Order: sequence, then C-alpha cells, then structure tokens
Amino acid sequence: MEKVLEVKGLSKQYSKVLAADNVSFDISAGEIFALIGPNGAGKTTTIRMISTLLKPTSGDAVVAGSSIKTDPEKVRSCITYLPDEAGAYKNMTGEKYLRFMAGLFTVDPRAIDQMVARAKEINGLGERLGDKIGSYSRGMIRKLLLSRAVMTKPRLAILDEPTSGLDVLNAIEIRRTIKKLAAEEGMAFLLSSHNMLEIEFVSDRVGIIAKGHLMVTGTTSELKERYNAANLEEVFERVVNDHEIH
Repeated sequence: MEKVLEVKGLSKQYSKVLAADNVSFDISAGEIFALIGPNGAGKTTTIRMISTLLKPTSGDAVVAGSSIKTDPEKVRSCITYLPDEAGAYKNMTGEKYLRFMAGLFTVDPRAIDQMVARAKEINGLGERLGDKIGSYSRGMIRKLLLSRAVMTKPRLAILDEPTSGLDVLNAIEIRRTIKKLAAEEGMAFLLSSHNMLEIEFVSDRVGIIAKGHLMVTGTTSELKERYNAANLEEVFERVVNDHEIH
C-alpha cells in the first residue's frame, strides 16, 4: 500500500524543552492513524510540524512525495488540517461559507460548485446550509468544518479532537464519515483524540507518545495483547506510566 505520510526522526527543541524527540511513523493510503498521549506529550507539536505550521529542529516528514522542509507549499496543497479550536464565520450561511472557502483553492466556478456539492453530501446539513452559522449547534458546526476540510479531496487529513464536545449521536456520525472517506476514497487520516473509545472504533493503528517520545505503535488488538489489557485506556495507562517510571 502506498505510503501517504512518512515521518522520519522529527524533533522540535524549544529552548530547554525537547517537545518532540526523534518521532517516526508512517500512514498508508486509506489508513486511519491515531496519535495519542497525555497533555504536553508532544502530539500537537508533531502535528503542527507535519502540517508545516512549525519548522522541525531536525528530521523530516514526506507527504505524498514532498518534504515538509524543502517543499512545504506542495505539502500544503495535498493536506488539510482541522484543529480542535477551529471555527467558522458566524454571520455567513453554511453555503456561503463553503463557497468562500472553496474560492481560496480555485477561481474556476465549476470546480467551486463541485467542491461545495461534495461538502453538502458529506455534511448532510440540507436546508440548514441556508441559515447563518451562528444558529448552528456545535455538532452542526463540526460537520460543516469536516466537510470543508475534505471537500478538496486531500491525500492526508489531519484532525485534532474531531468530536470534542459533541454529543454521542453527532460524534458517531463524524466517526462514520471519517471511516467512509478512508475506505471508499483512500484518504489517509492522522487523528489526535483523548477519547479512547473513539480511537478504538475509528483507527486502524495507534501511536502512543509521552514526553516527546513515540513509545509504541500498533493496532488496538496488538497493543491490548502486548500489554495484557482489556481496552485501549489500560494500554495507554501502562505505556505512559512505564515511561514515567523509567
């Protein structure tokens, strides 16, 4: 399977703090990879380096054949990044927002129409797209933002806490959309979440990071067997605590 993302020894030094230390992993086309860890573990730093928002101190990451260090513009053209704190323009209707965002990628009216049509199909908001975003629930906003993020058909979608603050039903819908895009379109996903149930359900492989070090990677089943754990939460606890002890 084609490697969409190859992370090669990424490190980031902030003064005396080594926020990410020699982090390496890869993601194939159609794969959902979850990067999890406690607060301050280096998840966000790693994600921001891959997204070209931060320059690494050392190491590299290659996205669809392009280096984040030597060709960041090409990387940005084939990824999307949806941070946890992302918002939308509340005075715009959902449809106008999608058209505005599509217009940042192309001036071709037909291409804009195609992107907006794709986003509408993905978010399922129907007639509510004619209403102002300020009237939307948090769940509706996240659906809108996810559809905006993937309407360009990126090779790699980077999602930070994609269902944070959502109720169970909206969270389930978002997860199903992610799995569908990966399975049917071959889109690769890099997810970060504190919700272990979500990670178990949606991810193909998991990486656990602690104090800047990527401690372990594998499928949920492999990790549960390796650590003799009943669920991913127990795996997470044992990996992080073992790192603290050593």
